[in-house]
Amino acid sequence: MTASSLEHAGERILITPRSITRDGHPSLSRLTDAGYELSFAPAGEKPTEADLMQLLPGCAAMLAGVETISADVLEAADRLRVIARNGVGVDNIDLAAAERLSIKVCRAVGANARGVAELTIGLTLALARAIPFSDSRLKSGRWERRKGFELAGKTMGIVGCGCIGQQVAGLVIGLGMRVVAFDPAPESSFRPSGEFSYAGLSEVLAQADVISLHCPAPRDGKPLINAAALAAMKPGAVIVNTARPELLDDEAVLGTLDTGRLAGLAMDVHRQEPPNNSRLVGHDRVIATPHIGGYTDESVDRAVGMAVEAILENLSGILRKE
Repeated sequence: MTASSLEHAGERILITPRSITRDGHPSLSRLTDAGYELSFAPAGEKPTEADLMQLLPGCAAMLAGVETISADVLEAADRLRVIARNGVGVDNIDLAAAERLSIKVCRAVGANARGVAELTIGLTLALARAIPFSDSRLKSGRWERRKGFELAGKTMGIVGCGCIGQQVAGLVIGLGMRVVAFDPAPESSFRPSGEFSYAGLSEVLAQADVISLHCPAPRDGKPLINAAALAAMKPGAVIVNTARPELLDDEAVLGTLDTGRLAGLAMDVHRQEPPNNSRLVGHDRVIATPHIGGYTDESVDRAVGMAVEAILENLSGILRKE
């Protein structure tokens, strides 16, 4: 054991992302090589608050997934100094409590952007051509077709034009689509082509044939896509949500799907994972996937590597200060 690893001997790090607790990851060896001891949440499961209350006390750091990390959990984590997400979202963490307790929260910014962007394209094509509908009908012995639409010449409305939204824009422009994007802090230097422009949210909703969501949930807890937003959209438009389930008013969306005003919805995120008896998931104009946006070999490798690096850098800095 090196002098550096001896310095960290006895320091524990909790690992919670489902893909890592089930399959492991080579990047974790950097933590053990540095002398840290690893603890794991239940394999392949999203840990509950009770799990975290039992596992986190005594840990110096946490490599975290999408589980809820409440103020109570953070209060009980007596030695916790760093939470490193293997993704970009941190709305599952009580950030105010983390700041009050001097716990550093790190994000793997951009790590899963390509994976989520490519899934968005796949879901958009699946909606446009009713691919899951056709597949399920044919496998059940029914020759039933639903007329689709071509993406070329249509408008993609992107709500949230950060790392993921920008990659989506580039991909759909390549498919012949026009892009109109809303972002509260638009990056003026991002102009991938003459087919791209920024606009206000109301304009995006009114112009888009496909609306793709790539933003955090509103801070006030109110859904972004509510009855008024749906009424402002083009009849026959579709929505792709790979961002946050809280962005949608489920009942309002169901109503517009039933009337056909909203032609389809694709969703990779759910209020409860796995969803139980969800009317949205069961609707035949909805395509639902089990939160697979960043679940690619490449995205996982980038995200875990960035999270591990953040833990090593921040714990070393904290130990030096102490």
